Amino acid sequence: MGRKPSERPSSGEKESPMLKMKEIIDATGVTKATILHYVKEGLLPEPVKTGRNMAYYAHSCIERINFIKQLQSKHRLPLAQIKIILEERDKGLEVTPLIEMKEVVFGQSGPERLDKKSFCRATGLSPEEVDRYLTKELLIPNEEGRYDPEDVAIGRILRLAGDLGIKPEEAEYYPRFAEEIVTKEMAIHKRLVNNLPYEEAINVTMELTRVARALRAYIIDRVFQRRAISQEITKD
Repeated sequence: MGRKPSERPSSGEKESPMLKMKEIIDATGVTKATILHYVKEGLLPEPVKTGRNMAYYAHSCIERINFIKQLQSKHRLPLAQIKIILEERDKGLEVTPLIEMKEVVFGQSGPERLDKKSFCRATGLSPEEVDRYLTKELLIPNEEGRYDPEDVAIGRILRLAGDLGIKPEEAEYYPRFAEEIVTKEMAIHKRLVNNLPYEEAINVTMELTRVARALRAYIIDRVFQRRAISQEITKD
């Protein structure tokens, strides 16, 4: 026998009644599209459908959405990383150290994310140029089709590179060598944190990230400077 339209399913949280979409929207201030996107990406549990156009959401979705908003606004994390944090929290783990580590690894680029059209307008790149840079992995957004301020900054550099006559194919050694460098870094990371307790592994990961970033920047710039000095001496 089917459920009567007026009856709400229970969320199992001390028999709390489940909520309609409008009630979730009113309680959190997010849009229907945002809630559906969170469900699609696995950040929120699937609703219980009682009819073609009727679905109910667990009461815990309110707290979960507010937590997501906090991670986006205060900690500037992309949804893919927020999903990992939620999964760890669901296991009963303390996620504060994990959040701090994510900030170190992914930075604080801000909650703003541009779609492709807005990204083109902000950088001066055409959609076709964006596609070419994506294909060559010279442009690597953390969220597919969504561009943060760091992407915008490199997009403007890529526009400058194009104006100078640098073809995307001529710069594809950057991601190729980056893959090799990061593979080596990840092997070191695995060796150092493999048997460490959860929080200690997080702390080591943060420190390794700082070390890796410093070494990359320093060594590449120094090699470049040394070569530039050598060429100047040769010309004399």
